[in-house]
Amino acid sequence: MSFSGMVKEELSRQIGNARHCRIAELAAIIGSCGRMGYFPQGDILKIQTENEVVARKCFTLLQKTFNIETEISVRENSQLKRVKVYVIEISEPKEIQVILQALKLTTDSVDHGTLIVADMLVAQQNCCKRAFIRGAFLASGSISDPEKGYHFEIVCPDVRRAEQLQTIIRSFSVDAKIVQRKKSHVVYVKEGAQIVDMLAVMEANVALMDLENIRILKEMRNSVNRKVNCETANINKTVNAAVKQMEDIKLIQQKLGFEQLNEGLAQIAELRMQYPEATLKELGMMLSPQVGKSGVNHRLRKLSAMADELREKQGGELL
Repeated sequence: MSFSGMVKEELSRQIGNARHCRIAELAAIIGSCGRMGYFPQGDILKIQTENEVVARKCFTLLQKTFNIETEISVRENSQLKRVKVYVIEISEPKEIQVILQALKLTTDSVDHGTLIVADMLVAQQNCCKRAFIRGAFLASGSISDPEKGYHFEIVCPDVRRAEQLQTIIRSFSVDAKIVQRKKSHVVYVKEGAQIVDMLAVMEANVALMDLENIRILKEMRNSVNRKVNCETANINKTVNAAVKQMEDIKLIQQKLGFEQLNEGLAQIAELRMQYPEATLKELGMMLSPQVGKSGVNHRLRKLSAMADELREKQGGELL
């Protein structure tokens, strides 16, 4: 099961004790998955989803909130035969009226079958806002595998609903943004810590701990990689410097000889030739008297300057 599926499975098992929270969650689910059908024989409220846990949650909420007994039917997707579609249908006029009134749902003025939460009073209290976000995520949300990246989104059919949801999410100090994707508007969160906050808001506590563990491991791996890369860069820098120093000293030995150098420079030149892999600190410890890293570096730079002068003279002679 995907991480997104695990989150939805956990959320589907949470049934709020307070009726107002169940109403808020149902409003988000039916506002996303529900549709009114108008027929000569009578109107039908149809709730349709490809996710079994969403259908199960909706069925339970209808039963516990409105004491409505209905059934879930399973059908094939008309376009993708392998995909199952779970459908809940309510045809009793009084039951439809009670649901729409309680959930503050009304039909869209353009598409008369589409349902919209017309009054956000259903999600005024913090607990109801949490429930509303939970319902919206169950109905049309997803979260990426945190091993691969961080992305949380809820797809809304229009900008009005996207802005409603964005406002509710931002009330929890989560910086949700909106982007248009084809005909839909997507409310999304990309930063890892804020996705953790979203799981906390929806009260997906098990998924939250799983995500936090993955984040900690990823941060540890990244930290180790940064240190290794830094150490590798330092080693390469040291090796390159030592190679240059060896070339400089060999040139001085060939052109001048170490006997032309003062005692300090001759000492360090001979030690570098003898110990090409030694660090500046190690070279300084071998000198008598001992010299610090800066002292060793100063002598090697003098040797480098001498070698550069010899190269310039050599170049002039060639000219």
